[in-house]
Amino acid sequence: MFRARLAALAFMLLSALTAAAETYTPDSNTAQAITGRIDLDDAGITFENGAHMAFGERVADTLIYFEKPVQASVYRIAEPSDPVLLNGNSFCGQPVTYVATWADGKDRIVIAYNGADVPKSDEGMCALYVYQ
Repeated sequence: MFRARLAALAFMLLSALTAAAETYTPDSNTAQAITGRIDLDDAGITFENGAHMAFGERVADTLIYFEKPVQASVYRIAEPSDPVLLNGNSFCGQPVTYVATWADGKDRIVIAYNGADVPKSDEGMCALYVYQ
């Protein structure tokens, strides 16, 4: 009985600590045509067609965007890939190795990269999407 209660309590605490994915709708023509709606959290990104990219570790928390520093979450992609999304479009055109994301006013910015080095700016991005 004690173990069952302890297990239930542990499950409730873990559930409370695990953040639910946030859903974002496209706010740019590119996002609308390629990704559609996305679900995003610290574990990965899921696209409207059900394709998913799992994040590995968070590797940075700042980025230079149009020559200004922003507070961003930069994630290494667990298994680099370039998923096929809406209408046969791909997310980046090459295997994605990093994704950066942050809030910019009412918008959520998502940038994809395909380089080997941890991105420090918007230089070298292979795709940029804007959501609300």
